[in-house]
Amino acid sequence: MSSIMTNSAALTALQSLNATSKSLQDTQARISTGYRVSQASDNAAYWSIATTMRSDNQAMSTVSDALGLGASKVDTAYTGMNSAISTINQIKAKLLASYGQTDASKEKTQVEIAALQDQMKSFATGATFSGTNMLSVDSGATATTAADVKILSAFNRDAAGASSISTIDVKVENIKLYEAGTTATLNKGILDSQRTGSTGVATLTAVAVTLGAAATATDTYSAASLKIFDTATGKAAGDDQIKQMMTVIDSALADMTNAATTLGAAKSSIDLQKTFTSDLMDSIDRGVGQLVDADMNKESTRLQALQVQQQLGVQALSIANGSSQSILSLFRG
Repeated sequence: MSSIMTNSAALTALQSLNATSKSLQDTQARISTGYRVSQASDNAAYWSIATTMRSDNQAMSTVSDALGLGASKVDTAYTGMNSAISTINQIKAKLLASYGQTDASKEKTQVEIAALQDQMKSFATGATFSGTNMLSVDSGATATTAADVKILSAFNRDAAGASSISTIDVKVENIKLYEAGTTATLNKGILDSQRTGSTGVATLTAVAVTLGAAATATDTYSAASLKIFDTATGKAAGDDQIKQMMTVIDSALADMTNAATTLGAAKSSIDLQKTFTSDLMDSIDRGVGQLVDADMNKESTRLQALQVQQQLGVQALSIANGSSQSILSLFRG
């Protein structure tokens, strides 16, 4: 039936042309943005996952920066520790050289030992990075242990969507060289702690030593302040006392070596975690890309096809609209 009121062919052609135009618009948007899913209306599930993972990746970028800062802190402490180890070895050599020497020689050696002790303190005090010093600390008047240094190492999200953070903790209590805290039960640092001369074990109870007197098993010395000559009294340490000082220095040196090992292990953990974080960020980027990125090869091919379909749709609509004009020929005489 031919009708001038309803042109079914034109309506069909128009619907097809509208559908083609909509598809062409979507394809052009994908090509211009590079995304197959650029907003929630494109695919709500994929958009939600991609948005969350992008947010997590930004958090991981912060973690990577924090790991770099933490590595610098540990490196600084390790450098200070190594320098202090080298210096305490020199003190050990000075003590060994003073064994059996005259009081006059010990007095001269004491000047060198005091200078080396000051140098160790300078190394520890100077090992500061971004306000953090793990070698020379002040835990205050109430703390019983030195606070750990916490280095942000990971941002985690579990299957339920709950987020959490992880840290690499450096036990400052085990590596500190000097402690300015005043709590009675607070352990001093490796260098400024009192150590029993007979064993080298650190103790909270100091026993005053009179240079030149007979050595006793309870005598205590500190690697940071021991003397082989007292200028106030003019007395020099006896050889038995020097032996005890050697024991104390050896014990402190062993503790410093362990502390350096702890710092080295922390640095290794930080480096491994930093590499893992970088690789994880790349994996997340790839995963998000697979969800929302447009396949440009596919979209360019689709664009060509849709452009041809649009042209054919316009032609079909033109033909359908022209069919109404043919009705006029029926009424011509």
